[in-house]
Amino acid sequence: MTDWLAGLSEAESPRAMITVLATEGSAPRGSGTRMLVTATGSSGTIGGGQLEYRAVEQARALLGHPPGSWRVQDYPLGPLLGQCCGGRVRLLVEHVDPEALGWLGEAAEGRRLVSTLTVPRVERRVCDDAVPVSVGARGERPGVGAQFVETIGQARRVVYLFGAGHVGQAIARHAGALPLRLAWFDTRADYAEAGAVIVEADSIERCVEDAPAEAAMLILTHDHALDYRLTRAALARSPLAFVGLIGSATKRARFLHRLEGDGIDADARARLTCPIGVPGILGKEPEVIAIAALAQLLQLGTP
Repeated sequence: MTDWLAGLSEAESPRAMITVLATEGSAPRGSGTRMLVTATGSSGTIGGGQLEYRAVEQARALLGHPPGSWRVQDYPLGPLLGQCCGGRVRLLVEHVDPEALGWLGEAAEGRRLVSTLTVPRVERRVCDDAVPVSVGARGERPGVGAQFVETIGQARRVVYLFGAGHVGQAIARHAGALPLRLAWFDTRADYAEAGAVIVEADSIERCVEDAPAEAAMLILTHDHALDYRLTRAALARSPLAFVGLIGSATKRARFLHRLEGDGIDADARARLTCPIGVPGILGKEPEVIAIAALAQLLQLGTP
């Protein structure tokens, strides 16, 4: 979601950048989405088929102008583009000026990026205290002097993943490209190389207690007794956004019975999702379970 930053810093050949400034109605991507375009290639996507095709044409045409040159373009997503979405997209297309990228050294996910349309280029700075400003997709196009403030990157939900077996590794492989931030734990030292943080089994519940309220939790360790301890800790604390446990309906029933005996009240027990994954996806392969579980987390929306 911030790959465009790396693309700018690694740039050697002339390139243009397309930024989605605003959308209205049904649109393929949201504001802040970016792609980079060279004379012969591109990276990233603003989506939309013909929308992207036309925008890339504009970007390549702008490469024939001096570095820093920019245009604001409006695209109704209707018959003129061979589309029927009915939305609108406002884009900023610019020929990247390599002499004006000093701000990249301060750019980081979660910081604020302030962009000001000037002549001869878009001036940018990074800070922490600017208030984000929404931009409309209709009305007069922004011109010289217009300023946009955005948060770099996309809000990511923290996912506490317990277990570094086949399913855990599959989840970790796919989570990096999603608006999720993974905190990954296991008790087995052999799984440190996979990328998991190794925690002593006697103290692993502390990880659950320390999780923020907006976190989602996926419990899929190698040991049912450890699964139970983590599930009990997750349901005993203040509510989390999601508590998911890998397993069958039988495992769910047994855990719920034990949880009731341990004093976990009915409202807390109702927060347990087991089995995990979008209903209707029945495959048992690790990749299938991982994708079904991640899709379920994406249904939670942004924190």
